[in-house]
Amino acid sequence: MKRTKQIDIRRALALAGAFNFLFSCARACLLPFLTLYFRQLGLTPAMTGMVVGTRHLLSLAWTPVASLLSKHYDKRRVVMHGSLVCSAAAALVLLLVPTTDVGARAGGCNVSELSSGPPQSLGGDLLWSSVSPSAPSARPHTTINLAPVSQSVVTTTANTLSNVTTTLNHHDISHPQLATKTTSAVVNDSAGEPRVHSSLMTNTSAAAPVRSKRSKVISEEQLGEKRTEENERSFDFLGSLKVMDTQHQLFFLLLIIVSVWEIAAAPLEWTADDGLYEYLDSADASDRYGSTGVWGVLGAACGVGGAGLLVSQLSCLTAGGIPRGGVHFYCYAALAAACLPVAAHLPLLPNKKRDKANGLLKAARLVHGSPRAQLCAVTCLLVGVAGSAVDNFLLWQMQDHGSSELHMGLSLALALLSQAAFPLLAGRVSKLLSPGRVLAAGAACLGLQCIYFSFLWGPWAAAPAQVLSCFSSGALWWAVGLQCEDVATPGAERSVRRLYGALSLQLGSGLGSFAGGFVVQRFGLTWLFRGAAVCVMAWCACLPLLQWKAPRQRRINYSRLLAADASEASDSGSEQERDWLEKAMDDDRSNNNNYGRRINR
Repeated sequence: MKRTKQIDIRRALALAGAFNFLFSCARACLLPFLTLYFRQLGLTPAMTGMVVGTRHLLSLAWTPVASLLSKHYDKRRVVMHGSLVCSAAAALVLLLVPTTDVGARAGGCNVSELSSGPPQSLGGDLLWSSVSPSAPSARPHTTINLAPVSQSVVTTTANTLSNVTTTLNHHDISHPQLATKTTSAVVNDSAGEPRVHSSLMTNTSAAAPVRSKRSKVISEEQLGEKRTEENERSFDFLGSLKVMDTQHQLFFLLLIIVSVWEIAAAPLEWTADDGLYEYLDSADASDRYGSTGVWGVLGAACGVGGAGLLVSQLSCLTAGGIPRGGVHFYCYAALAAACLPVAAHLPLLPNKKRDKANGLLKAARLVHGSPRAQLCAVTCLLVGVAGSAVDNFLLWQMQDHGSSELHMGLSLALALLSQAAFPLLAGRVSKLLSPGRVLAAGAACLGLQCIYFSFLWGPWAAAPAQVLSCFSSGALWWAVGLQCEDVATPGAERSVRRLYGALSLQLGSGLGSFAGGFVVQRFGLTWLFRGAAVCVMAWCACLPLLQWKAPRQRRINYSRLLAADASEASDSGSEQERDWLEKAMDDDRSNNNNYGRRINR
């Protein structure tokens, strides 16, 4: 006789909590600081918004597909291990991308100083500093060091160059397709007297004016060489990027690497979440799965605070000659590697049914059929759009006001800890406000945070507003969870919650990243936060009125009623003969007829 395998619920919950803690800690070490790293590389705000927005949209499209495929082919553990390894490798590849040295900054470090050494001082004399190899010029350049010269020597040099140029313009050039460029340098001879050296540099340019008749003749050998070069360029993988300036080359390179990184990292969360939930559900302990989410928030707080504290203690260059901003990537890779043994021991049930999961489509139909659920969906979308301004550009705003990685990390950690503390206040809040009003209040708190962030004045100025995350994030998602229970049929609560999360965290954040980047490019950081605050506050003003006019249709969870009826059953014969289903249907009719009345849970 085959023995039934025992299910250890406590061990499963402990492993799930450890995995969520480590994985959230790894993501928080890097993702909040990623846009700051893009700024240090030299990306413009519009380019930064496009890279981050592409990452969110890729996650929106690829995560459900990858989760479905891993379940259908029963390869969840393989997908989890591959996701951890590949995402860590892709993150480290970002460290190989050079800076463009255009508006680059690294907190208290000068990125151009790291690449080209200490710059020469610019005094009253004329000095040319060395050109950085990572400068955004697509044309070859030469380092020219000029000694200090007097004003008379500079004037003499200019007159000499003018005479040489005039002479060249009045004479025909015998070589075909040959244009002249004149360069000069001021050097000191052996006697210490300044002299001007002029040289002629050739450049084969078809646009140069040539007066000689022999310039029209192109030899077959030269034509063949030119065609060979064109063919080589056409087969070059990155040949199309050579015609762009350095900044656009950097943009497309980062876009490719970040896309590969997101494709590798996106399936991990849903795959682990589905496997563990099904394992607990097989033991009728799925109601205890929600406790693992708190460990994820605490892990994120430790990750972002610890990374900020660690990086702030380092010098501009670490012992290995790596800029201190790269420590975020190494922390991410190290914690992702630490997740591997925990993921190897996560309890996962084999998928023997090979069923097709259509949970998101069913959740979309349920939300579409409820006016109040639609209002909640629009609220989540707008919150995602406004929240992308905080996620992407808050650290830019703090950096402009003197904040270091220490201020940034501790400020973001305070926001996460405030969010994790809301369950302690949920009981009192539910007695004072209905879920619909809590939803509006949470979105309004996000608007207040945005308007506050537009008036920062010092390094620690952003920290007080992060306390409002207790309501702008914690209370808001608590109200969304209650809305999911109202609209969902039995077994579909998680799918509806995921739909709301996808609308806010992926679709809303993606659209907000694209729009926010262009707003910062055109109007600046201050007006981005003010514009996001105005949009959210305007919607919060209209939301209570729309909720009042929308009918409230609450679905009854008959399994809960059955369990409650079984526990409250008495020995009386009259009570046992009562039909609980008929009673539930009568209550449902009365609730739909009186939809304006709030139902006590």
